[in-house]
This record gives sequence, structure tokens and C-alpha cells, in this order.
Amino acid sequence: MSVIASLVEQLAELLQPLFATTATAAAIVLVTMLVRLAIHPLSRASARGQKARTRIAPQLAALRRKHAKNPEKLRKEIQELHAREKVSPFAGILPSLLQAPAFFVLYHLFSGDRMAGHALFAAPLGDHWADALARGGAFGPAGLVYLALFAVVAVVATFTYRRTKRQLAAQPLDTGAGEGAVPGAGAITRIMPLMSFATLVTVAVVPLAAALYVVTSTTWSAVERALLFRESEPATHA
Repeated sequence: MSVIASLVEQLAELLQPLFATTATAAAIVLVTMLVRLAIHPLSRASARGQKARTRIAPQLAALRRKHAKNPEKLRKEIQELHAREKVSPFAGILPSLLQAPAFFVLYHLFSGDRMAGHALFAAPLGDHWADALARGGAFGPAGLVYLALFAVVAVVATFTYRRTKRQLAAQPLDTGAGEGAVPGAGAITRIMPLMSFATLVTVAVVPLAAALYVVTSTTWSAVERALLFRESEPATHA
């Protein structure tokens, strides 16, 4: 973590001539993007795994219908299908889990006190939205910084919401009772698209430095997934 903190400090010094008092905020955004770029191969591996599972989804559904009354036969057939298609049942999951430590380290760093004393325009990086509201209100100098972040998050969340709805409509989660079925698939289908708006709550309650990281990382994720899955997007017709 100290390595990343030092990198932020060094980048802030380099960016000082361009960004002046907002150099540390710019360094946070840049470091977040660099880390996301470094773990991009894991994102690609996760996307490949998810695409592979999507490709064999129709065959899995057919097997469940065929062997609905024979769980043992169904399990064997599914294992053979995975082996034949060279698809792991956990394809797409492990690469996502491997990314978690990087996200945790960055969030923990930017949620701490190391960013105190720096600011994004009129908003101190160590403050919260509640501090901005107390000092000048929602439309005060610091409050306007948060409104700008909320606007970015709302745009990204709406984009992600619509895309997730399209994906779930085209490739609904398996609600069956056999192997590979998703428990509570109905509730997940209703709730999952709305999860993109949870970032609004996060930005409102964490320090501004962490909020900058969250907004940058969330925006990166939305663009990255749109590019990685563009070939498998369901077609729309007028």
C-alpha cells in the first residue's frame, strides 16, 4: 500500500504544474486507471469465461429438461458437456475474485487520512458529502463538486442499468432446480440492474478521495465491459 501511496504523491508532484491544487485528485484518478489497466488481463479472462458459459447455456437448459427426473444422470451429462466444450463451471468467477485485492487496497488507501490536506477544487479530499452540506449546502463550492460526481455516476449507472436489463432479457438466469440453476434467480433479475445505482450511496458516504476512486473505477468498468462484450450484445430491432 505504501508503494501506491508513494506513486500517488510522486504523480501529484509531476502534475502540479498542470493541475495546481487539484494535482492529488488528478493523481488518484490516474493511479486508479493505471491499476485497472494492469489488471485488465484478468477482466479479459473473466469476460472469456462468461462468454463460454453463455455459449453453452442452451445445451445446459436442454440437458436439464431431458434429465429433470434423474439428478445423477444430469450431473454426469453437465460434467461431460463442460469437459467437451472445455468450459469450467467457475469460468469467469476466479479472475473476478483475483481482482478484489487490488480494489480493496486502493479503496483502503483513499479512505484513510493520507489524502487529508488536499482538495478537488473547493472540496477537501478527506471530507465527506455531509461536510460539504454543512459548510455551504448542496450548491456551495464543495457541494457543487459532489453534484458533478453524482451526475457522472448517474450517467454511468443509467448506462449500466439499461445494458444489464438487455442482457438479462436476452439471456435470463436459470431458475430450474437442477445443477447450475441460480438460487433466487427471479429476485436477482429484478435487483441486479438496480445495483448500478448503489455507487451513488457510496459516493455520498465515503471520503472524497475514495469517492474519486469509486467513480473512476466504476466508469472504467462500464466502458471495459461494454467493449469486452460488444460482440455478444443482443441485437435490437426497430
